[in-house]
Amino acid sequence: MDSPVPEALPRILAEARERVGPERMDRLWIFPPLVKGRKEWGLVTLSLFTVDAGGRTLMSARYAAQLTGGGMEFESRFAEEGTAPADRLPRVMDGVVRRSDLPLEEPREYEVAGDAGRFRALLKEYEVQETGPRGPGTSS
Repeated sequence: MDSPVPEALPRILAEARERVGPERMDRLWIFPPLVKGRKEWGLVTLSLFTVDAGGRTLMSARYAAQLTGGGMEFESRFAEEGTAPADRLPRVMDGVVRRSDLPLEEPREYEVAGDAGRFRALLKEYEVQETGPRGPGTSS
């Protein structure tokens, strides 16, 4: 499914980089966006390293975006969802899809492993500028 707001996913990834930094990211799951007309809603889930080497903090990054005559309207929300052993997170992501009332598709899993270079490669894939996210309500 094509995105009606192609700038939205790069924007949420750039915000994640600014909020937590790639060095804290173990992996992330990018869910395909839900689309209705010119509006798009998306979810990226981040697995963050914790002090306990076997545990991970799960953080959700949700966004809503819409193209208007004045540019892109964009809202994001980040929330820590809890902690879990690292080996359980793939099953948790599978459960998100199965239990959702929304028509979610399987997410794309991407391993960062705390490596800024890997995260930059992901940003490049989605064509995120290294200067960081634009301010709320600005157009691309």
